[in-house]
Amino acid sequence: MLSVSIPPDATAPEWQVSQWFNTPIALDLAALRGKVVVVHAFQMLCPGCVSHGIPQAERIHRIFSNEGVAVIGLHTVFEHHAAMQPVSLEAFLHEYRITHPVGVDLPVPGQSLPATMQRYRMQGTPTLILIDRAGRLRLQHFGRLDDLVAGAEIMRLAAEEPGS
Repeated sequence: MLSVSIPPDATAPEWQVSQWFNTPIALDLAALRGKVVVVHAFQMLCPGCVSHGIPQAERIHRIFSNEGVAVIGLHTVFEHHAAMQPVSLEAFLHEYRITHPVGVDLPVPGQSLPATMQRYRMQGTPTLILIDRAGRLRLQHFGRLDDLVAGAEIMRLAAEEPGS
């Protein structure tokens, strides 16, 4: 488990997504400004993601959706590329009853790491990212983050005055 040190006022990099699920429109950070954004980067064949990260994200979505919090899944494939195609992800999301929006991180030709994973310098999955209402990156944590810690951090950001 590792939380990345984030410089103050670090603007969150925009995501590069090739396809969206569970949303009728493509999402971006500009459209979500004013909300606390919780991004969970995962792979559907990642044991830690399946046992902890994905269920945690779905719980956050259900609990905080009326609190100005947007939960976004980012399927960021850096291994087993052939097995984790969007058609497989669609079935996975249905079987696991995932209801929050999920984007497929844009593959980069000739590289194993997809675009958004590179932009955020992620170390792997699961990774939990918190972005405040002003679009600043406030937390990036690789590995399992306890539900109470995640909930406390989300509420702290939700309670902040806009622009503070």
